[in-house]
Formats: sequence, structure tokens, C-alpha cells
Amino acid sequence: MRSKFPIIACILILLAGAASAQDIREAARKAVEDRSRALREARETERRILEDRRTLRSEMDRLQALVDRRRDRIEAERAAQDSLRAALADLEARWSKMEMNFREISGNVRMAARDLETLLRRAAARPGDADPLARIAPLLEEGYFPDIDDIAALAAVGLEEIAESGQVRIESRPYVGRDGLEVEGPVLSLGPFTSMYRTPKETGFLQVDPDSRRLVALSSLPCRGMRRDISAYMDGNRDAVPLDMSRGAALQQIEHSFSLGDQLRAGGLIVWPILLLALASIVIVIERFVFLRRVHGNTDRLMGTVTDLASRGDWDACDRIVREHENRGWPVVRVLRAGLSSRTESRGTLESVLQESILREMPNLERYLSALAIIGAVAPLLGLLGTVTGMITTFRTITLFGTGDPKLMSGGISEALVTTELGLIVAIPVMLLHTYLSRRADHIVCDLEEKAVTLTNIIEKGR
Repeated sequence: MRSKFPIIACILILLAGAASAQDIREAARKAVEDRSRALREARETERRILEDRRTLRSEMDRLQALVDRRRDRIEAERAAQDSLRAALADLEARWSKMEMNFREISGNVRMAARDLETLLRRAAARPGDADPLARIAPLLEEGYFPDIDDIAALAAVGLEEIAESGQVRIESRPYVGRDGLEVEGPVLSLGPFTSMYRTPKETGFLQVDPDSRRLVALSSLPCRGMRRDISAYMDGNRDAVPLDMSRGAALQQIEHSFSLGDQLRAGGLIVWPILLLALASIVIVIERFVFLRRVHGNTDRLMGTVTDLASRGDWDACDRIVREHENRGWPVVRVLRAGLSSRTESRGTLESVLQESILREMPNLERYLSALAIIGAVAPLLGLLGTVTGMITTFRTITLFGTGDPKLMSGGISEALVTTELGLIVAIPVMLLHTYLSRRADHIVCDLEEKAVTLTNIIEKGR
């Protein structure tokens, strides 16, 4: 068994060697073929790579040229952008300067439009005419920039208003009467300033309602003289007529005028004591005027007659003249009677009698003058009292309702001012009249003293 095994092994090795040699030759042949194919593929690949390289280089050159052109274009556009930016900055600077002028022009135009609107609202709308407010309405809007057409329209409306302001005409127009009803009748228009109406029953002024631009009659009629002048002018019999240049502001005084009774009622309760003092002072002044005028009489003529008779020693005639004038109530008559009845007494006694008779006349001459002085002092104090009570009322109103509505405070303020005014109105003439009457009474007393001295000298000389 052992001798056969190596033989078999050799045979197998030989067979394996022959098979391997054949495989090697086959493998070598395949390797040569693979090498040839690989070389062919490599040459083909190299050819394609070279061709692609040329294509890529050509494309790179084209793209580089395109990049260079785009870069040049970017640079050109950047330069253009810088130029445009500089131009824009210049335009913005110029616009900022021009914008101020434009805004100023726009503001001036809008301001002129608002002024014209105010004038137009004060003027009555004429039937059938286009509304001028609609023509200037765009100019009144905020942010609206007017163009030349708007400015031309504004100027045209203004010129029309100027032309209308110089027109004086009488025409039949609708207006709202004092009873609140709209009527139509003859209306006298003096430009845009004053309008007047006349009916068979009344003649008065018209004012323009700013909301509806309708003519509305004033609630109060003017005085009789104005009504007569208006009627005469509308009839063509007069060349002058009342004109309110303030476009209704002055006419408001007619509508809001207060009578004396209204002012007295506004003064409150303090007014009545002041009025009573005023009435008492009037009575006293009238009584004193009449009394002093009556008692003074023609004393110079009477004294001259008595002096002439006394100088001749005709005492009976002197007594007769004094008795004839006793019913006149003249103080000089009573003084002369006292002096003549004591003419036989000594000079000292005679002077005492005459002085006593003069002193008896002084209370009658100075009667009620002290009361007049008291009234002159008390009247302004009552006015001051009314001022204090009115201010107290005002402050109470402020405490309750605040200062939001001035009408709530008008009552107390009116009371304060009216009572002060009324107190001064009473006190000032009363003090002046008191001074005048006191001086007049003093003048009569001095005149009596003078006549008494004259009579004493005549009697003493006659002795």
C-alpha cells in the first residue's frame, strides 16, 4: 500500500501541473487581451479627456469673458448708481428748499380760502346763484395741494365778493321773520354789510345765519329814528341810511340791549334800599331848592327900602313894610322885625337880639341837609354790600358747579357790579347837591348877618 501511494501522488501532481500550465497559458492570453483592451480604453478615455479639456477650456474662456463683461457692466452701473445717487441728493436738497416754498404757498392759499369762507358765510346766499363755497371747498382740506386752477378759482370768488360788496340794491328776497316763519318781501342790501326789511307793520334789520346762510330778522326792532330813516331811504326820500360796518356785531347790541328794569332786577334785593335812598334824596333836594329859593326872596331890594327909610328916621314906614312881607316867610323879614322891635335897646343888646333871630333861622335853612349827607355816605356802602353778596353768590356757584359754564356765574357778578354802579350813581350827585345846598344855606345866613350889621349901624347912627 505504501509503494502505491507515492506513485498515485506523482501521477496526480503531473496531472495537476499539466492542467495548471494550460490555465496559465489561458490566463496569460486573457491578460494580454485585457491589457490590449485596457490600453484601447485608456487611449479612448485620454482622447475624451483631452477633448473635454479643450471644451472646458473654451467654455472657461467664454465664461471668463462673460465675467469680465459683467464686471465691467457692474462697474459702469455702480458708477451710474453713484451718479444717480448724487443727482438724487441734489434733487432732494432742491426739493427740500422748494417744498418749503410750496408749503408756504399752500398754507397762504388755505389761509386765504378760510378767510374767504368766513366772509362768504357772513353773506346771505342769493337765490339761483352757484354756491361759491363749493368752488373753494377743496382748498379747505388738510393736505390738499392747490394747483393754478384752484388759485384762479379762489381769486375769482374773491373778486366776485369784492364786486358784490359794492352793490346796493332793493329786491324781493326770502327771509325768516321775527315770528320764525319764512316770508318774502323787499329787502335793502348794502353790500355784504347790512340788510334791512320793511313790511306794512314793521321795519328792522336782518342778519345772516352762518349755518344756513339765510337772512333772519333781529328779535328786537331798532329805535323809531332808525326805522324812519330806513323807510325814507327805501322810498328814495333820503340819501343816508344806518350801516353796520362790522357785519352784524354792532347790531347785536340792539338784540342784547338791557333796559333799566333788567339792570335793576339783576342787582338783587340791595337795589331797593338804594332806590329808596335815591327817591328820598330827590324829595329832599327838590324841597330844599324850593324852600331856599322862596326864603331868600328879593332881600336886597327889601333891605334897601328899609335902610333908606331908617336912615330918614321913618320907623313907622319900616314897621309897615315889615308887616306887609311877614306872610312871605322870608328869614330877613323876621330878622328885621326883631331888630326894629329892639331899636331902643343898647348896641350890645340889639346885636344879641339880631344874632339870636339869625340862630333861630338856621335850623330851618339847614333842615334835611344832614340827612342828605348821610344818604350820600350810605348809598356807596349799600353798593359795596351788594358787591360782597354778589361775590359770595358767585363763589357758591363755583363751589357747586365749577368754572366750566360762565353763565352760571353771571348772576352773582351782575349783582355785584349793578349794586356798586347804582350806589355810586346815587352817592355822587347827592354829595354834590349837598355841598351846593349847604353853601346856599350858608350864603343866606351870611346875607342875614350882613343885613343885621347894616341895620345895627343905621339904628346906632340914627341915635
